[in-house]
Order: sequence, then C-alpha cells, then structure tokens
Amino acid sequence: MTENKDRFSPAELERIRIRQEIIDDLDEEFELELEAGSGGENSEYSTAFRKVYFSELVRLQGELIKLQDWVKETGSRVVVLFEGRDAAGKGGVIKRITQRLNPRICRVAALPAPTERERTQWYFQRYVANLPAAGEIVLFDRSWYNRAGVERVMNFCSDDEYEEFFRSVPEFERMLVRSGIKLIKYWFSITDDEQEARFEARISDPLKQWKLSPMDLESWKRWEAYTKAKEIMLERSSIPEAPWWVVQAVDKKRARLNCINHLLTQIPYQDITKPEVVLPPRVYHPDYERQPTPENMIIPEIY
Repeated sequence: MTENKDRFSPAELERIRIRQEIIDDLDEEFELELEAGSGGENSEYSTAFRKVYFSELVRLQGELIKLQDWVKETGSRVVVLFEGRDAAGKGGVIKRITQRLNPRICRVAALPAPTERERTQWYFQRYVANLPAAGEIVLFDRSWYNRAGVERVMNFCSDDEYEEFFRSVPEFERMLVRSGIKLIKYWFSITDDEQEARFEARISDPLKQWKLSPMDLESWKRWEAYTKAKEIMLERSSIPEAPWWVVQAVDKKRARLNCINHLLTQIPYQDITKPEVVLPPRVYHPDYERQPTPENMIIPEIY
C-alpha cells in the first residue's frame, strides 16, 4: 500500500487500514476466501508478499507439528511468554502457533486478574500452577511480567512489591531452567501510531469491540509510562538463561512469521519417526440394524 498512498485521500487510507485490520484477525482460510473475492487492489497484502506469507505460514506450522511430536516423544517442557502493549499482536501469533497443534500438548495460559485470595499468595504461585508437565508446551498470553508492566504503571502494586519482583524473577526463572524447562520470552514492539490505528479498528469492528477494555484506553493515555516500564523490565530481567527477544510487530504478518521462525530455532527438535498409520478393517455384525435418528433431535438445516 505504501507506493499507492498518493492515489487515496486520508479518509480512504484510514478505511483501507481499518478494513485490513479487521480482515487480519480472521482465521487464515476465511481470510483467503474473503480477500480472493474482494479484488484486494488497495491492500498491502494483495502484493506478492501475501503468497509468501501464506506459504511460509503453512511451512512453519508444519515445523511446529514436528516440534510438538518431539516435545511429546522426549518428555520436554517448553514455556513461551508473550508480552507487549495492548493490541501489539500477541494473540495473533499465539493463534497461528496453536492453529494446527494438539491442544492436549500445546495450550495457552491467559490468566484473568488475580482474585482476593490470589493477591495474598506468593506472587508467582498462580503462574506455577500453569507450568507444563512432561511432553507439554505452554504459551503464556501475558505472564508474571504483569507486575513489571501494567501493575507498575497503574499503581496496582507497591514500590516494595515492584522491587521484590525484580529481585525474585531472575532466581525464579533460573530455577525453572534448572528444572529442565525451556523458557523463551518475547516482547512485541509497536509504535504509538500503530497502536492507535489498531484501537480504532477495534472500535469500528463489532466482532472485536470486546477486545477493547477500559484498561486498554487507560494504557493508551499512559503510553510514555508504559515505555519507561518496558525499558526497565527488559534491562533488569533479561538473563543469559532466559533472555528477552524483541519482535518488531508493526507489520503483523511479518511479525508472526519472524516470531514462529525464531521460536523454532530456540529448541533443538528433530523429526520423530512414527509407525505407518493403516486404517483397520471395519467390524460388521449382520444382525445389527442402524436405527433412524428421531426427527425432534435434528437441528434445522437452514444452510
């Protein structure tokens, strides 16, 4: 779309951008169908990169399946943290990672705000309960780093609690790594202009308005405070055993491919040889007669 900017008024460009943002969150198969019928001339992803994106996404998802099989076979434990500002694209990459994986092996932990009881527990306690067992991958959509970000900026924790977090988190993560967990941490980085555009798209799309919370609006007002908190967090909690990795996420599709590709390089998975699957012959019983389904149990066929 960059080379075509002069062809459109600011209002048209904004509509195009919002439309692309709305389409972008749809499932990949539906997105392909929608774009194929739209002409797509005004879309940045009507260019050759769209074909690259989808072909690479499918290839990388195939590698994720190999990773999943290796994790299950070896009994490995993998934890991936996804952090970033609201609307930074964390959910989009998590969706593409899990899209073709077995949810019994790869699951998402997206914890709500702590309850009154949880607020009295050791800070890391509710996160520990969501750590993987052997042969599992857990993706944290936000994690214990809430304390270094939203809790700090919104004054949900005291200065003492904040400092104690930074004293504890390196040891906590070293303990996880010593126990055999592979811990990978991603920060999704976007500009203030891009976050504003994504918030506007959420306001315009009734299917996405639920994503826009009062906390999101407050975070927008405190952009600089979040930036400072992020800079401190990356400096004080990136350790050799579990360094931070920054994903440039203004371009969502490139961010997804880059993040998944990098994730695959962080784990020494190998192809697992599996026995050939052969469909066994059916067992027939000549005296069995299938009974018709009662009409009142069948849902209306309106499509």
